[in-house]
Amino acid sequence: MAISIKKSEVKDLTTPHWHAKAREIQKYGEVTKDLPHPLDEKVRAEMVGKLNQLLADSIAIRDMYKKHHWQVGGPTFYQLHLLFDKHFEEQVDMVDTIAERIQLLGGVTIAMGGDVAEVTQVPRPPRGKEEVPVQISRLLEAHKIIIKGCLDLSEAADKAGDQGTNDLAVSDILRPNELQSWFIGQHLIEMPLVIPE
Repeated sequence: MAISIKKSEVKDLTTPHWHAKAREIQKYGEVTKDLPHPLDEKVRAEMVGKLNQLLADSIAIRDMYKKHHWQVGGPTFYQLHLLFDKHFEEQVDMVDTIAERIQLLGGVTIAMGGDVAEVTQVPRPPRGKEEVPVQISRLLEAHKIIIKGCLDLSEAADKAGDQGTNDLAVSDILRPNELQSWFIGQHLIEMPLVIPE
């Protein structure tokens, strides 16, 4: 016996349904309640809040490195163009590491540029092009903010018994930011290429 189906009863599976709307399944600032993690909900919520601050600041410096990579000029153009891009790529990895820790703790990551701009402590640079010493000074100030944030986060995580976040703050974020700030800071030292006789 053949089953007869009217054409109007068949769903069109080839057309994308791109106007989907739904409620948020987890609000920003909340952590998952029954997570199989040894840290209690209150500790995880505190760590997620601090990690999201570090994430916002790291996204800001990541994007500043790309801005300066595009806009750098002058006699050190080639070296800084490459260095800024290298540091950008390293910051991409750090941002992802922080975001994954937030998710692991049952939180929601800050992600969109507008939200990051509202939360970050890193001062926003102008849209226009700036001289190299100003670009580097801005980056050093951003690194200082992130390094301080890592130290505060590490201390809070240690007190809360969150060794995973403590390790991330020191090993994965603090040390690379210290190294990056040293590399770019050396470009502000006044040193002649040759010593005149």
